[in-house]
Amino acid sequence: MRKLMILITFVAFSCHTESGLKKNKELSWSEHFNNDWTNNSLWDDGLAEVNIYDAQRVIYGEPRNYEQVYVAVKETFNKEFQVKTDNYEREDLFEVIKVNLFSDIPTHRYPYHFLMSIFFKRQNPDMVHKLTVSSQEWCGTTFKAMRKKSYGFDENYNSYWDGEGRGERQIKKLCLIEDQLVFTLRALKFKDGLAFSAPVMKSRMTSKASKPIIEKSDFKISETDDGWSVQVKGPHIGEVNYLFQKDYPHKMILMESSDGRIWKLKSSNRDDYWAD
Repeated sequence: MRKLMILITFVAFSCHTESGLKKNKELSWSEHFNNDWTNNSLWDDGLAEVNIYDAQRVIYGEPRNYEQVYVAVKETFNKEFQVKTDNYEREDLFEVIKVNLFSDIPTHRYPYHFLMSIFFKRQNPDMVHKLTVSSQEWCGTTFKAMRKKSYGFDENYNSYWDGEGRGERQIKKLCLIEDQLVFTLRALKFKDGLAFSAPVMKSRMTSKASKPIIEKSDFKISETDDGWSVQVKGPHIGEVNYLFQKDYPHKMILMESSDGRIWKLKSSNRDDYWAD
């Protein structure tokens, strides 16, 4: 009996250790982020952080100027529907940080509209819990929704593009998503000279629902007179450079990508934009 108990204990320990090593290996980037970053009382003031950027994006081969809206606010979700709750007496509540990214981009013929909502569990600013994105322009509407799973993400989509249409897929890879970096990088344990690698999914802020592209990307952090500089490079995303304020909450001052995207911070305030 004693030998049996020792064997069971050994197997249980081995499985636990193997699982832990696998998790640490898959989420190796997590050690570079501060999970307490969003526990600051700033996010409990009942207001949203509203950032407006002078922005540029290349569409039809030409740079298009527009205003990029970036909103970050705390919400309370319920587990049943995975949305902001209306009933605060429920027993399945948990807190998230919602990041809304909205753009209305004019072209020579018609505007492009994008709205992406990214949700993070409050204690995990480096891992997307849920992401939805829609695009609207004169050619049609496309919608994509992603939900984190133990193996990666589930994605449902409805696209106007031939070969895509309506469908769903399992993304069997835990990774960062390029679009989340405008928020997630603010939670870095900033240190001059810090460098690491992580798998990154190419931006989902498009009118298509094509299969996600995930590649290893390199992160380099450096301290400058203007703030914290973060360079992210990958074979699928090119080079993206970010600049964040040195002081909490490390607002993003600038983002420049080798594909022509540029965001320059124009204004920032805390606001109850939903109020009458």
